[in-house]
Amino acid sequence: MEQAEDWLVESLRLYQDFHAFDLSAATRVLEWIGDKGVFVAGYESKKKNEILHLMLPPRLSAKENQGLFPERDFKVCHGGFSDRAVLELKHLPDTRLLVTSGLPGCYLQVWRVEEDSDVIKAVSTVPVRKEVGDLWSRLAVFSSTPRVLHGARLSSLQVVDLESGETTYTSGVSDGEELSSLQVLDGATFAFCCISGRLGLVDTRQPWAPLENPGQSPGSGGQRWCAEVRVGDQGPGPCFSSLGADGQLRLLDTRDLCHPLSSVQCAVSTPSPNPELLRVTWAPGLDNCLAISGFDGTVQVYDVTSWEGVGSRVEPLFTHRGHIFLEEGEGDAAPLVTTHSWHPCKPRTLLSAASDASVHVWDWVDPHATC
Repeated sequence: MEQAEDWLVESLRLYQDFHAFDLSAATRVLEWIGDKGVFVAGYESKKKNEILHLMLPPRLSAKENQGLFPERDFKVCHGGFSDRAVLELKHLPDTRLLVTSGLPGCYLQVWRVEEDSDVIKAVSTVPVRKEVGDLWSRLAVFSSTPRVLHGARLSSLQVVDLESGETTYTSGVSDGEELSSLQVLDGATFAFCCISGRLGLVDTRQPWAPLENPGQSPGSGGQRWCAEVRVGDQGPGPCFSSLGADGQLRLLDTRDLCHPLSSVQCAVSTPSPNPELLRVTWAPGLDNCLAISGFDGTVQVYDVTSWEGVGSRVEPLFTHRGHIFLEEGEGDAAPLVTTHSWHPCKPRTLLSAASDASVHVWDWVDPHATC
């Protein structure tokens, strides 16, 4: 209790802005629509799960501090129900369409956010290969046309045009490596990360011939990995960040995936208790900053500018501990952060969600003011 009180006092210095909210159920989805709206969805098995389109409080949408606002909570704009656990959700840019994936994983669900009502309506499904066990398709969407990239394994990767239903690209290989993440980079290329740490870049204009690192990476030890590519104006050049369940984090130039630029150990006390929740993301508005979560009830922000070599331990630039210290239940297990997401426009604003159904929006103060 004393630690929580100390953190509350300290938070006045740590945050430019901070809002805490409670959903009806925990979410693994924080998907932006514009810079004022976000989609969340429940992931409980064997029950109906809500999919909600929420608008941020007006204070968070203001370009500058304009004093007190009467509305300080999220506003529900649209909602719907899924019969499955929603483990991933993507909004197709410049449309009112959403695509979800989850368990049981025999199809993708396409949804439409209705214009003349507050309903998120299921409109179609996309069949996917039936996999052995509890596997579900990872998702990524293209911004130029309504196409979705999906697959649970490298062998089942394909691109589907949602307007025509046509499959426009398949990997065409028998490689059964399980995927942990997919990311569209532009209209023709995408990146993948396998749970083994295998990374690759694929050009859909050519037959399957990815630029990749060869097999399992040295020192990965069979642990689970996730990754994200820094793209566009997020920094000096395209760069893979690859995060392991033990807190090892590697940076790799996309032109040479065989030789990491650096490999460091993040300041995590224990390996991730649920490696499915591992997440690493590049800050869209800050050079060389990224965030990680999935190890405990925190989100850590790192500045990678000075990272060099292999094996060094690095300390976070900032750690968000609110999900731990705002937990109300006495004696309950500490919540685990289920996902986080950077605000698309506000450089130091993030959303984070935890297993206790809490959602936090926070604008952190850089202690060094160098990012």
